[in-house]
Amino acid sequence: MAPKSDFIRAIVAEDVRTGKFGRPVRTRFPPEPNGFLHIGHAKSIVLNFGVAQEFGGLCNLRFDDTNPTTEDIRYVEAIQRDVKWLGYDWEDRLYFASDYFERLYQYAVQLIEAGKAYVDSQSEEEIRRNRGTVNTPGVESPYRNRSVEENLDLFRRMRAGEFPDGAHVLRAKIDMAHPNMLMRDPILYRIRHATHYRTGDTWCIYPMYDFAHCLSDAIEGITHSLCTLEFKDNRELYDWILREVGIERPPQQIEFARLNLDYTVLSKRRLIRLVEEGHVSGWDDPRMPTIAGLRRRGVTPEAIRRFCEMIGVARADSRVDIAKLEHCIREDLNPKVPRVMCVLRPLKLVIVNYPEDRTEELEAPYYPRDIGKEGSRPVPFSRELFIERDDFMEDPPKGYFRLAPGREVRLRYAYLVRCVDVVKDPSTGEILEVHCTYDPASRGGEAPDGRKVKGTIHWVSAKHAIPCEVRLYDRLFLKANPDDVAEGEDFTAALNPESLVVLKDSVVEPSVKDDPPGTRYQFERQGYFISDPVDSRPGSPVFNRTVTLRDTWAKIQERLALESSTGKAS
Repeated sequence: MAPKSDFIRAIVAEDVRTGKFGRPVRTRFPPEPNGFLHIGHAKSIVLNFGVAQEFGGLCNLRFDDTNPTTEDIRYVEAIQRDVKWLGYDWEDRLYFASDYFERLYQYAVQLIEAGKAYVDSQSEEEIRRNRGTVNTPGVESPYRNRSVEENLDLFRRMRAGEFPDGAHVLRAKIDMAHPNMLMRDPILYRIRHATHYRTGDTWCIYPMYDFAHCLSDAIEGITHSLCTLEFKDNRELYDWILREVGIERPPQQIEFARLNLDYTVLSKRRLIRLVEEGHVSGWDDPRMPTIAGLRRRGVTPEAIRRFCEMIGVARADSRVDIAKLEHCIREDLNPKVPRVMCVLRPLKLVIVNYPEDRTEELEAPYYPRDIGKEGSRPVPFSRELFIERDDFMEDPPKGYFRLAPGREVRLRYAYLVRCVDVVKDPSTGEILEVHCTYDPASRGGEAPDGRKVKGTIHWVSAKHAIPCEVRLYDRLFLKANPDDVAEGEDFTAALNPESLVVLKDSVVEPSVKDDPPGTRYQFERQGYFISDPVDSRPGSPVFNRTVTLRDTWAKIQERLALESSTGKAS
């Protein structure tokens, strides 16, 4: 495999060559524990751990836990579980911004003493209004010129809990006319009488993210602080804080494009809404783009890592076709998972010339020849079978090669059968059974006289079938860009009402009977599935569809390659 190459790795390589930092490469993955990780975070995890490993450095896992009202230990545990599942190990380098609260406080005192920070007693609304606009400068706070002594006294009393929420904030003293609005005396600390999940009630003032993040990087000796483009304007404040507190050889912030994935949303606020408003069953709903949801859906960590490598690292935002992710999932599962037969919407097929009391076992391979893996299972065959309801049509259109009156098809691994009769419900006309005859000499699916049969369908022996529930998951949104909705509507208007179809009466072959929850399969002709790790029970499996068999991205790539080789425009 060729070495990875992108603009971030080029920067890191040059810094290593010149010895810019005088210390080994050190990166970090710094989530806030206020929700579950999603596939966009996976891109950052793969990048941060990957860059550190490639350049002989280390990557920390740090929780930027500076907001006690939104953070929870269950998110901390879920994030650690997800990072490990993706295949990365922070070893003994697990850190929390809350571990640094005392040091951060002392840095704030240092800024006050240097005349670089002050306590502002304006209300939140006044501060917002006086910040100005892109075209007009802000207005200096009437408290901006408090003495160092008064600021120190107020800040200490803020820490001691003498004031209610919102009474005061600590602000950096920079420039209220600065063209970067984030530099217009940004807030560094606010009062928040709330219990922190780790520090309890020890603190009632909490640092803002921009203040805690850069200093936490510096404390940990981070060399390259990799973050997404929305933090580009924050870089100036990041550098200002580190410079003003006297950090030598400070970390370098580098921004890259975040992941924007079609037919989904990756905003944490929107994901929270999906959960809280009941549009999905939880953070691990297989329709969610969370790592937990993808895992429950049957996606492997290898597929996610491959996807992150495929899309690469860019400087500019763009949207990514979700077919790329689906392609990576199929490419990963295809050589790994066994093939079995599951009938999703059963229709009974009776072989009228097959002995009623007979059952035979047919040997069916788990993998096709091109996979190069061995293994097979016995599949029971009997007089009564279940086939897919849409594998039979009374009046088929042109090009339909499955079962129809008078037509012959191949039963996968079994025999050739010909439809001779149809049994219907007399009151509704619904087809209840299809009656066929079989050719006893066609065992294995080939006619002894060499006649050609185009259609092949799968089946399950009725008396050996295991009842199961099948959940057909599809894309969560109908639109590639969920924001593309009518005026006055929000992204939930683009939700796909068919993103989950539950089939209660499906049947699967008995070879899966003793498989544990979490086992993956390819259901022949249907797609890739996993037995649900939460809801499956022995003898009563529930299967989640991971992805369909049709690989649109691979077809697109094949077409582009063909057009390129023939000189046609793409």
